[in-house]
Amino acid sequence: MTAPIFRRLADLRALTSEWTRKGEEIGVVPTMGALHQGHLSLVEAAKAGCDRVIVTIFVNPKQFNNPEDLAKYPRTENEDAQKLAPYGVDAIYVPEPEEIYPQGFATTVSVAGLTDVMEGEFRPGHFDGVATVVAKLFLQTQADRAYFGEKDYQQLMIVTRMARDLDIPTEVVGCPTVREPSGLAMSSRNLRLSSEGLDIAAHKNRIMRELAAALNDGAQFDPLAAQAEIDLLAAGFTQVEYIQLRCAETLDPITHANRPARLFVAAWADGVRLIDNIPV
Repeated sequence: MTAPIFRRLADLRALTSEWTRKGEEIGVVPTMGALHQGHLSLVEAAKAGCDRVIVTIFVNPKQFNNPEDLAKYPRTENEDAQKLAPYGVDAIYVPEPEEIYPQGFATTVSVAGLTDVMEGEFRPGHFDGVATVVAKLFLQTQADRAYFGEKDYQQLMIVTRMARDLDIPTEVVGCPTVREPSGLAMSSRNLRLSSEGLDIAAHKNRIMRELAAALNDGAQFDPLAAQAEIDLLAAGFTQVEYIQLRCAETLDPITHANRPARLFVAAWADGVRLIDNIPV
């Protein structure tokens, strides 16, 4: 049985206020739809940790730098509702744009520092859009916990800092990246890859794991990164935007894996921009 779909904030609030009155804990899984097993693993975590679970589906125009990306983003509400049916979520919130950005909307949430590097450098303004919509969804759903995948690790760090800085009483929970058998991180963008593109994309995780293993053995990062870029291009990637090693907590750049770290890569294959990260 599919969960009820709510499109108006007033209707959702009537439901969540009743749950809160009963002392039930609310979990939210914010998504842009086109759900895959990665999203569903977040739903499982939310179901295990909360009394009530809301999945939000909103293709947020403010986090797209490229209008073509926004136009191409898959919109699969009916299929998404069917995928969620076995999980017994309590509500699916699919707000109309005016519920998120009403006429005259003039506020932007910006997290300094964390948003200036990696994805922030290549997609200026992207994280302002993410932080703004996530802040609204936390407040609209009145969630006690929100579940995000580590696949978008920089985003996870940003929304965690945003909630902390603004005293939003929503605990941000990070969940492990879900991967295809090939090692490719699950992403809605993978739907745009041809079979050849999928084969090329699968090489990225292997190259990243080899780099991480060398770092764990004490090697210096810069020479390894240069070789990894060569390897990615040789595997069929058309462009490598960045390969970076950063502190897992602060996202500061580091040259050796002498503290908990994450290895980040963004590269293009088959006309699709793919990002990934792994712990080191």
